[in-house]
Amino acid sequence: MNASAAPEPRPEPRPEERPARLTVGVVGAGRVGPALAASLQLAGHRPVAVSAVSDRSRRRAAELLPDVPVVEPARVLALADLVLLTVPDDALPGLVEGLADTGAVRPGQLLVHTSGRYGVRVLDPARRAGALPLALHPAMTFTGTAVDVQRLAGCSFGVTAPEELRLAAEALVIEMGGEPEWIAEDARPLYHAALALGANHLVTLVAQSMELLRKAGVAAPDRMLGPLLGAALDNALRSGDAALTGPVARGDAGTVAAHVAELRKHAPGTVAGYLAMARTTADRALAHGLLKPELAEDLLGVLAADSTTAADGPRGEDR
Repeated sequence: MNASAAPEPRPEPRPEERPARLTVGVVGAGRVGPALAASLQLAGHRPVAVSAVSDRSRRRAAELLPDVPVVEPARVLALADLVLLTVPDDALPGLVEGLADTGAVRPGQLLVHTSGRYGVRVLDPARRAGALPLALHPAMTFTGTAVDVQRLAGCSFGVTAPEELRLAAEALVIEMGGEPEWIAEDARPLYHAALALGANHLVTLVAQSMELLRKAGVAAPDRMLGPLLGAALDNALRSGDAALTGPVARGDAGTVAAHVAELRKHAPGTVAGYLAMARTTADRALAHGLLKPELAEDLLGVLAADSTTAADGPRGEDR
């Protein structure tokens, strides 16, 4: 099966597993909350309130949740059976404590956060007030536009919930078109680190690669990289480390040294990242028998020698 092919559709939840039609509120109209609420609306639930602070978040709410009133967070909780807490990770604990302390949380209310870092323990203040806590993290990058709703189809969600709420949590994910993946409470930080390593850092690597191609005279770096990166991703998802190719995996120490010299000259800010990834790639290629030990010594010598210089930062006119 092609790793990039659309996943097989999951069966619909049985009637006894399907949540009743709920009124839905969103606290924090960033890129995630309005998209999830819009997806729940397609499943038959009814968005009734959203909180938004900035002009951009208000516009986003108006686009994805038209005619849904923008109100204060406490009012969102007063109106909704299911509340999505879609704020930055660092703001979540304080928000939950504040809502619980002010009496905004209602017994029996479903309180859902979308942080990858946290499980349900962060919702303990609200749980003590009678809320039903769920952690539903979509493993997807969001744009803040209507395309996000479509991308939820087949998207994996990291799900953490009390055992008695597990079926309800999974059913909500399925209703949004997602694929529930159970994550233990204590494994949430590692789970989130893995996603950040793969997705967030990928964006940085691709952006740097396009900048370097432009400096090399390539008129359409996106068109050049698209097929290459698509194939590399597909191969990696299929085969893992066995998909490694390129000068590091081959042990071409001279080529790697030439790369580093050019990067120092044209883009010194990329050198540290290149060296770090090259060393990690060499270690994995060596461990999986792709890099011959007799070639690894020279290669690692080049990387070790250049790492000291990289720590000193760019030199000369590039400083």
